[in-house]
Amino acid sequence: MSLSALAVLDGTVLPADEATIGVTDLGLLRGDGVFEVIKIYDGRPFALDDHLRRMATSAKNLRLEIDLNAVRADVDALLTEAGPVSGAVRFLVSRGGRRIGLVEATPAAHPPLALARVEYVPPRILDGVKSLSYAGNMLAQRVAKERGADEALLVTPHGRVLEAPTSSFFVSFDGETLVTPPLSDRVLDSITRRRLLSLLPDAREEVVTADSLGRAREAFLASTTREVQAIARVDDVVLPVAPGPLTEAAARAFSAHVRDEIASA
Repeated sequence: MSLSALAVLDGTVLPADEATIGVTDLGLLRGDGVFEVIKIYDGRPFALDDHLRRMATSAKNLRLEIDLNAVRADVDALLTEAGPVSGAVRFLVSRGGRRIGLVEATPAAHPPLALARVEYVPPRILDGVKSLSYAGNMLAQRVAKERGADEALLVTPHGRVLEAPTSSFFVSFDGETLVTPPLSDRVLDSITRRRLLSLLPDAREEVVTADSLGRAREAFLASTTREVQAIARVDDVVLPVAPGPLTEAAARAFSAHVRDEIASA
């Protein structure tokens, strides 16, 4: 069975095209549910406990009942069947009470990206919730691609840079320090972002404005599936180097961190 053809539904592992839910499930009808994407290296999940804790927080904030022990057991069953694959597990819990996990392939290469700024206002009521309601994020990606870019960079109407639709944003203005928008600006508490902030001594949270991007020396996106991916330009601003030395150092540090954690698990 191919990497992307396997699923788990409420504890039962089966071909993905046989995993079905009822059309009345509010996870489908209203995007009412929570999800996580967990990177898999040779069949072993990275930061699974972190993902489960965040899923529990999302469910609590969404007033959604969740059985984390069942979720963990489902992920274990899915990976046992999948074998020593590398990719990701997308796991969601719907308002209808269904637990659904899918094995997905992830890109092998991450070339430097072109970004386009897209205006976006984070919904305050969803602070601390990684929900299934991702239509706005996906639309931002499509708008950016219509403008000739690879990915969107979400910016508030007041000009504060937030993040990409599915990734955190890091930038250096001086070639020595990396900054990423603060959680107080209602960006996602990304697990990769959090790990990078702890790994890199010269990385910190700081408000980033759209006007400041013209001074950027280098930048990258960070996420579970991307890890660290360099940015080549934002709109018409071409960055001096992509990937830059800080980006390359971040990628090396994160890869080493993943190897160490997987080896010690």
